[in-house]
Amino acid sequence: MTLEQRIAHGIGAMGLDLPADGPARLARYLELIEKWNRIHNLTAVRDTAQMVVLHALDSLSLLPHVHDRKRILDVGTGPGLPGIPLAIARPDAHVTLLDSSHKKCAFLEQARIELSLDNVDVVCERIEQWQPADLYDAVVSRAFSELSDFVVQARHAVAPGGRMIAMKGVYPFDEIARVPASHKVAQVLELHVPELDAKRHVVFLEAA
Repeated sequence: MTLEQRIAHGIGAMGLDLPADGPARLARYLELIEKWNRIHNLTAVRDTAQMVVLHALDSLSLLPHVHDRKRILDVGTGPGLPGIPLAIARPDAHVTLLDSSHKKCAFLEQARIELSLDNVDVVCERIEQWQPADLYDAVVSRAFSELSDFVVQARHAVAPGGRMIAMKGVYPFDEIARVPASHKVAQVLELHVPELDAKRHVVFLEAA
């Protein structure tokens, strides 16, 4: 199978609905990561076949949980995960990719241009120092930090009624116990990613 076919197969197995050009754009995105990785070390995953599961499908497992969110902020996005796959899947949503690494932001800008992601903007800042002009109804993170740090550093970017959404591996009992009193854990759900032999969970946080 080609890279695009593998992505399309995974999307189908997950029961997700993406635009017709979604698999092709995701394949181009993974190829771009692989190309930049040779010099800039964007991710420890080197093989595009592995990236299909560990990057593209893993990120897309969040899609059903942000399907109704119009403004999404991806904190500590790295090479654009989960923000770029979500932006490709949701062209009707505005996605902001935030990272403090200049080399990663340079890659994100290049990816935004090459993939024609008109619904994406890139911010090269530390989240705790950045003051967004407009707030977000979903502030997401994937392998960014512990839940308590995520809440303290990023809560100012959440719109009233919005949610903070953290992607995690195994069920984060200890981290949940340390969530600041300003916020509550509204829900924890298990995520299912085809061909991924590891636990994945998503934690939803709301102002208390």
